[in-house]
Amino acid sequence: MKEPIISVSGLRGIIGESLDPILAIKYSCAYVGGLASDGPIVVTRDGRSTGSMLAQAICSGLSAIGRDVIYGDVAATPTTGILVREHGAAGGIQISASHNPAPYNGIKLFEASGRVIPADAGEKVIKAYREFTLKTVSHDCIGAISNLEDTTSAHLKAVLGTVDVDRIRSQQFRVVLDSHHGAGSVLGKELLAALGCEFTCLGDSPDGLFTRSPEPTEVNLRETTAMAVDLKAQVVFCQDPDADRVALIDERGVYVGEEYTLAIALNHALESRQGPVVINCSSSRMSADICKLHGCELHLSAVGEANVTNKMKSLEAVYGGEGNGGPIDPKVGFVRDSFVAIAQVLDAMAKNGKTVSELAAAIPSYEICKTKIAIDRDNIDALYEKLGDHFADAKISTMDGIRFDWPDKWILVRPSNTEPIVRAIAEASEMAEAESLCKIAADLAANFSN
Repeated sequence: MKEPIISVSGLRGIIGESLDPILAIKYSCAYVGGLASDGPIVVTRDGRSTGSMLAQAICSGLSAIGRDVIYGDVAATPTTGILVREHGAAGGIQISASHNPAPYNGIKLFEASGRVIPADAGEKVIKAYREFTLKTVSHDCIGAISNLEDTTSAHLKAVLGTVDVDRIRSQQFRVVLDSHHGAGSVLGKELLAALGCEFTCLGDSPDGLFTRSPEPTEVNLRETTAMAVDLKAQVVFCQDPDADRVALIDERGVYVGEEYTLAIALNHALESRQGPVVINCSSSRMSADICKLHGCELHLSAVGEANVTNKMKSLEAVYGGEGNGGPIDPKVGFVRDSFVAIAQVLDAMAKNGKTVSELAAAIPSYEICKTKIAIDRDNIDALYEKLGDHFADAKISTMDGIRFDWPDKWILVRPSNTEPIVRAIAEASEMAEAESLCKIAADLAANFSN
């Protein structure tokens, strides 16, 4: 077996190549063995076809070491966080590879508070996994495995509590939900029904039988965009497989994208909240403009949900998120949440009497370019040095990878936490300028290729 991609919040691998049931048991039991509480563990999965196999193995492994398991079957990642809190669990395990292609699956870990485990806890899990030896208990001490009948009620109630339900219901919005055979439809259909929407759901069977690449990007959503026009939808919500992220398509059938998901939701939330906001350092500066408009202070964190929520908690932030389509509303939970976005975008539409395209147009716009760079990880530090020499006139931050800021643009170059690549993300007023920054980074990286 090859080594899976392991980060402080979990792991991802290709089934049969770098991830199998034995490794899943080892990793999950290593995590649970280090928990201070002996309470039950919530286990869920995102609908991928290999999820049931891994779930059965993990539940059996945890039972074998004496831990009770609460199994929720198919559930969205943010729902998992709610379930951990609702059932007083010691922790949670979500089986998901998020936006990765179908051959992948993975494991994401939750602490008892219902958020993804922070970096320090993640480092301890990695160490425990490296040193792990399975120690099973006797037959009379094995853990019980119970199945949850209701996985959505608490999450639905929390999300509805952040919006004016009657106001949204009065509009009877025509909505398309593209869950793309992931977990999003489980709660998504309940949410849209509760909000009085007339909706069509695409890929609502959570079986992992993806018909396209599962990441909700403009290129991958061309078919959905065409369907949206035919269905006369006022908005289309396109989730990733574990439904912690969502991209928008507007009433004209135009891909608005993931960055605007956070921007529109944040702009709406700050109309009634005051306080600090946290986003990661790869997200659009639209959030900075929005915070300035509402008199709130914006703080940047390293990329990764755990890093954002750490800073949100320390600053008692009123809102946060990542520009990949994942708002984080502490009124619901400290997890990226596509359902928060769905409800709050609809609430913004209802409150302001505006379409999605109009809500987006009201926010100062920038052009963002996201590229992948092939480079041996041993050469990354040398690449950073070359970039520093080339962009010597910029303000430099090494919070996460290396970021260069100018008054009107920025570029971030950092290793991915979920794929064996380096990402270059640049933003400027014009796409040509953003693309130029990414090209410079790629050209400098090419000097290190074999």
